[in-house]
Formats: sequence, structure tokens, C-alpha cells
Amino acid sequence: MVAVKLGNKISETLKGKLTLGARILQVGGVKKVFRQFFSVSEGERLLKACQCYLSTTSGPIAGLLFISTHKLAFCSERSIQLSSPEGKSIRVHYKVVIPLEKIESANQSENAKKPSQKYMELVTVDGFDFWFMGFLSYKKAFKYVEQAVSICRMATTTTSI
Repeated sequence: MVAVKLGNKISETLKGKLTLGARILQVGGVKKVFRQFFSVSEGERLLKACQCYLSTTSGPIAGLLFISTHKLAFCSERSIQLSSPEGKSIRVHYKVVIPLEKIESANQSENAKKPSQKYMELVTVDGFDFWFMGFLSYKKAFKYVEQAVSICRMATTTTSI
């Protein structure tokens, strides 16, 4: 894995974190932010939300990784600018949703030169991989992802027997 610079300046990173914290407070908590940005199934519970970065071809994007009983969902902390099919400029949050039953594996990785830089790779059954990094508590985040995937597998195995 190539070393990734997660932000241009510390001040930009802090501003993003403060903006995200203010949004969470305005909406009424992390659970409400999760429900605002993603459709939530009946009986689905949010287990954990972790600040992190999602690696994209355009570079890392800061945001929140939501770990629920049904899916992993990432939403950028800032909106990004895109062009609509009509050529108009629009701003949207960068979002990724991965149903737990579609996750083939969750793998740990680290930068060989800087072992403190840890990465989480999620590989889906259809061959896509997603790289997350820059967690405030990498061990806890990975543990929650593993638990969610494991619980989903147990439930799927139980219902298919």
C-alpha cells in the first residue's frame, strides 16, 4: 500500500472535524445522521460510527463509517461538486453502502515504513475492494466491523439451515 497523505493542513482537518461534530449536534446525534443519509430497514440498529477516510481514485475522503446490523455505510463529512447530466454543477455527499452479506472479507494492513498507519480493506463477493484509513481507534473499528460481518454470517447460516 502506498503512503497516503490524509490532509493538506492540520487546520483543514480540524475544521472538517469541527464541522462534522456541529452537524451531528444539530441533527440530534449520530443515529439521526445515519437515518438522515441512509435508508434504514426495520429492525436495523446502528452499532458504531467511526471517523475515518475512504480511499478513492481522487484521493482520500474524510467522513463517517457507520456500522449497522445490516450494512457498512460511509458518508463524506463535506459535500463534493459534480456535474449533472445537464451540465449543471451540483454538490452531494460522497456515499458508499455495502450490505454485510456482500462482504467476503475484512483485512488489516499497515504501511511497512510507518506501522502506525493502519488500513482496513473490505472485499465484496463481487470483487470490489474498499480501503478505509485514519481511524481514531483502528483496533476498535476493525473489531466492530468483524463482529457485524460475523453476526450477519451466523444469521444467514441459521436461516438457510
